[in-house]
Amino acid sequence: MDSVTRVFVAHRNLLFTVAYEVLGSAADAEDVLQETWLRWAGVDLDTVRDQRAYLVRITTRQALSHLRTLGRRKESYVGPWLPEPLLTAPDVAEDVELADSVSMAMLLVLETLAPTERAVFVLREVFALGYDEIAEAVDKSPAAVRQIAHRARVHVAARRPRGAASAAETRRTVEAFRQAVATGDLQRLLDILAPDVVLLTDGGGVVQAAPAPVVGADQVAHVLGRVAAAMSLEPAQVNGDPALIVRLGGEIDTVMAMRIDDGVVTGLYAVRNPEKLSRLDRETALRR
Repeated sequence: MDSVTRVFVAHRNLLFTVAYEVLGSAADAEDVLQETWLRWAGVDLDTVRDQRAYLVRITTRQALSHLRTLGRRKESYVGPWLPEPLLTAPDVAEDVELADSVSMAMLLVLETLAPTERAVFVLREVFALGYDEIAEAVDKSPAAVRQIAHRARVHVAARRPRGAASAAETRRTVEAFRQAVATGDLQRLLDILAPDVVLLTDGGGVVQAAPAPVVGADQVAHVLGRVAAAMSLEPAQVNGDPALIVRLGGEIDTVMAMRIDDGVVTGLYAVRNPEKLSRLDRETALRR
């Protein structure tokens, strides 16, 4: 392995994580890595002072380009759009900040940021890059990046989960939810769901899914009750958090992640689009 390839491989998991957090799509993140490699392969290493920063800069620029294209695709997407779920290893959950940043709930919060705000937030808050480094990646001045970072931080803080649950509390809530759905215990399920809980189902127009958010504990419990009899619910580690994999006839049908605020489920994210379930046969390595 030559030195250029060796450096890229050593940073690959980091670069994938950057691209995935900016995009919320593993398929697009892989495309970004391909484009990053093509640009990196022609670089003279002797001219690169900081290889990590250089690679992150290329990746960020490519990810921003893809994010704008992805935004246009979302405009014609059928029903709610959810991030592509990833089966993650225990070490992701152990890195609390990384797990929080790749959680389905946080990725949905990041969806509410403008493209440059999202990139700046990810690079600063998750990867702790300096303002000068970020400025080069997003083609802004360091002063502008500071303002963008502050604006994005305030925006995210107002929308991130309240009273964030510990990993143990999250596991208990997810297991209680699984048992309530599996046994058809409506009252127990209602106790776990917040009164204003929101269920989003992403079928991408490929499989059946609710075309709009389902809002309210009674309505969400009714939807879950209708399909519970045919479902097999398996605990899994998805995007750094405990989640459930739903199987029908032994095949993966849905990934269900949750947002938990103050001990109750306030958001349910059910990804059913088969194109977004292709990576669930293996763990995806994520790094900061």
